Amino acid sequence: MDSLDEGARVDTDTEARPAIHPTGRKGVRAAVVVGALGVVFGDIGTSPIYTIQTVFNPADPHPVPISIDNVYGVVSLIFWSVMIIVTLTYVLLVMRADNDGEGGIMALITLLRRMSRSAGRAAALLAVLGIFGAALFFGDSMITPAISVLSAVEGLKVVEPGMERLIIPITVVIIVVLFSFQRRGTASIGRLFGPVMIAWFTAIGACGVVGIVDHPAIFKALSPTYALSFVFGHIGIAFFALAAIVLSVTGAEALYADMGHFGRKAITYGWLGLVLPACVLSYLGQGALILGDERNVSAPFFLLTPDWARWPMVLLATAATVIASQAVITGAFSVASQAAQLGYLPRLRIAHTSESTIGQIYVPWINWVLMVSVLTLVFAFRSSAALAFAFGMAVTGTITITTTLFLYYAHTKWRTPLWLVVIGGGFLLTVDFAFFAANLTKLVHGAWLPLLIGLTAFTVMTTWQRGRQIVTRARETAEGSLREFIDHLHDYQPPLVRVAGTAVFLNRGNETAPLAMRANVEHNRVLHEYVVIMSIDTLPVPRVPDAERTEVDALGYVEDGIIHVTAHFGYMETPNIPDVLRLLDHAQTEGPIAVDDASYFLSTIELTKGPEATMAAWRKHLFIATSHITADAAEYFGLPRDRTVIMGSRIDV
Repeated sequence: MDSLDEGARVDTDTEARPAIHPTGRKGVRAAVVVGALGVVFGDIGTSPIYTIQTVFNPADPHPVPISIDNVYGVVSLIFWSVMIIVTLTYVLLVMRADNDGEGGIMALITLLRRMSRSAGRAAALLAVLGIFGAALFFGDSMITPAISVLSAVEGLKVVEPGMERLIIPITVVIIVVLFSFQRRGTASIGRLFGPVMIAWFTAIGACGVVGIVDHPAIFKALSPTYALSFVFGHIGIAFFALAAIVLSVTGAEALYADMGHFGRKAITYGWLGLVLPACVLSYLGQGALILGDERNVSAPFFLLTPDWARWPMVLLATAATVIASQAVITGAFSVASQAAQLGYLPRLRIAHTSESTIGQIYVPWINWVLMVSVLTLVFAFRSSAALAFAFGMAVTGTITITTTLFLYYAHTKWRTPLWLVVIGGGFLLTVDFAFFAANLTKLVHGAWLPLLIGLTAFTVMTTWQRGRQIVTRARETAEGSLREFIDHLHDYQPPLVRVAGTAVFLNRGNETAPLAMRANVEHNRVLHEYVVIMSIDTLPVPRVPDAERTEVDALGYVEDGIIHVTAHFGYMETPNIPDVLRLLDHAQTEGPIAVDDASYFLSTIELTKGPEATMAAWRKHLFIATSHITADAAEYFGLPRDRTVIMGSRIDV
């Protein structure tokens, strides 16, 4: 097995650390807004395809009867759900809680972990809850491509009913091609995403207007009185309807998660200026269409489109859902990468697919697991309506957890008055919990799936974190004190032979001696002329500037050629050891470091199940099994293979 977190450690304490300066945007360029339209809003922007259709689906275990009052009530409830959850909670509130410009539930987790030393157990427990929210996102990233692409391709049966049998094969081909192209990245086609989504939102808004013209009274649904009348006048029907209405806010988390790439202002402008109006017009138009003829409830989105435009709309919808899938897949890559950097997943092989955009990454292991999972969902559920029962649970779970973490952060960090948090936050959480409770009613109809995925991912992540702690303690015992080891080298008799060249030993910190260095001295009795002990410190911030990248420690002797270097990285960065060495000032290194000729030493660890009751037996097996997906350390740290030496040892878990 490759070395377990060799040379890397996660730090949640920012005291005595380099100052990390936020990267805010003072202005917003139109190109940034267009880019945000192409990436951020794909998921929520394709929700009109299947939301109203699902609400009135007669195959639903709790269908909503079609009537004038119910149509007004459903459309009104959709509108106000979007306004409260997306516009108020996310765009106006949650997106203000950023971690050096980055957003998403992982950003909130790192903010809470940073506070946990001073805020106590509550922040730590909420951080664990946040990890479960991140785990639910993996369920979302599996369901979104399946339901999005299926719902778009299902438009074929509206255009040409005889093509219904081709829906599944076409969906499978699109999904396979989509995941196969992930390794090439989105940089080359990313500039096309914005214009495509602008065309999409313009088209669905225009089609909505066509429906509204026939029944302009549908505008009355914008009044909250219709939503309240529907909820309190038909509380049983309305409660079950929430499980489908929540589909209108799927993708809200993407607005927050992608904030680091585009900035809060660009996302806000894109949402309020185009996405929100277009989606609202589409929902109003579909409601008007059903008021005209309840038979249109089978596919109101596509039936709203004029006959001559249905083929183009199916193609445009397919393109939009592929973009929506691309966004959530990229989000899964980012979440997995950040989780690995924070110590909740093994070190994964990551490829950067863009020279200009650091957030565009490709994680092969995650990519192929997602593809297999998405295809399995398509074959198992076979329709977007069936998948909709499962979709809402992942969304409501993540939204509820994000809101909870934000409210705690706002009170403890921003000193928001408790009365305001209780009243305002209580209202937001009441809405979130209502949606979550409604989706629990779909548990036996598919809602169990995202919960199962989330629990599985959560178990793996927490088991890996616990296992790392156990292995770290065992390594510290085996490695011994670094200071004492350096003192021992100076007292070595006869003196060690110092061979020409530079040796770089990766280590977890500056407290213990690298196992590879200790073995090299004890067995080979030689040491290179220049020795660099390198530790990677992952800070709870996205990125660290090069000027604050390194700290050098002479380890008590200024002329022995042995130094310790701590390299600071953000959780969204991939460490590259040779590049770090090139940043060092030779005045600090006690001699010239020949980076291009240096030898690199890694310690590889074989994990075995020990007799100590450190974890439950099944968790030990899970931890050891998970360790096998750890990426090759030399590749992960950018080390040249022809100059990398690996030395092994064994540790019981």
